[in-house]
Amino acid sequence: MVNLKNFWTKKTLLGLGLGQLLSLVITSTGFSSSALANQGINAPTSQSFLNYVLLAVVYGSIMLYRKQALKAKWYYYALLGLIDVEGNFLVVKAYQYTSITSVMLLDCWTIPCVLFLTWFFLKTKYRLKKFVGVVICVVGLVIVVFSDVHAADRSSGSNPIKGDLLVIAGATLYGVSNVSEEYFVKSADRIELMAFLGIFGAIVSAIQISILERDELKSIHWSSGATFPFFGFSLAMFVFYSAVPVLLKISGSTMLNLSLLTSDMWAVFIRIFAYHEKVDWMYYVAFAAVTVGLIVYSGGDKSDQVADELKQFDEEASIGRPDQHDKMRSSRLADSSRQDAASSSAV
Repeated sequence: MVNLKNFWTKKTLLGLGLGQLLSLVITSTGFSSSALANQGINAPTSQSFLNYVLLAVVYGSIMLYRKQALKAKWYYYALLGLIDVEGNFLVVKAYQYTSITSVMLLDCWTIPCVLFLTWFFLKTKYRLKKFVGVVICVVGLVIVVFSDVHAADRSSGSNPIKGDLLVIAGATLYGVSNVSEEYFVKSADRIELMAFLGIFGAIVSAIQISILERDELKSIHWSSGATFPFFGFSLAMFVFYSAVPVLLKISGSTMLNLSLLTSDMWAVFIRIFAYHEKVDWMYYVAFAAVTVGLIVYSGGDKSDQVADELKQFDEEASIGRPDQHDKMRSSRLADSSRQDAASSSAV
């Protein structure tokens, strides 16, 4: 299904490699959040706040230095900042009401959301091979979710319906955020996007912290066990947000979300080698399935792009310029008439 000659392209390999780097970064944020939870700290918006501040300071400084006019309206970035903050908040909040198994499974809702939004708004065309790759990736994740490793996490939770609805809402916002970022990266400017996402993300987070997490922050004892994971989480998120636009420009938002499916599996490998824990064999099958799905989805992009360009060129040649063809035909008929007239005169 995948042409190996077309698969081993710089664009494809860069997309796969960067996707797995982002997956590892997300894995590190999971370990940081786990360490904070063990300290009794439950302040998801506060954890993300420093990341938005870093984005605003770093990329805002670059934007001011460049002194370029905005390529998109500021209120679009304000709406994106609100969507991004609330998407993170809803998914983290869902863990209080439903099981981790449900969160992992329902979080896959982001993928069909991204497929629909990119098709409807960005006019992205997906071949059958792309959908096959998506299905293989999702099957791999389902294997993880229903493996015996998560048997202890299958409790229903205090309010599973509420938790599941929160996950679906958060996953939908993730999809909208990813597709919006892909649009801004390809039509506006990456630096501008990161700067304004940081500014408005920080503003929304600050307002939400003052309303929902003010008492939680006051009760935190800032020991080394709380400080290092807190700032480690923010630094990892800064790296993640900085690299996401690059992958979006190379491979699109669907490839981003498929790549992040391996984050749970990287966490398992870390537990195996760092903590010497034993895991179920189905994790290895799931990791292989997601890897194959990513290869199928991303492979052959070069040949598809060339084919689309040739098709577009042919359509423009045959349909887009009928007047040129008419002029050439009229010119040939006129030359033929003149030749006939000359022949008659000579006779």
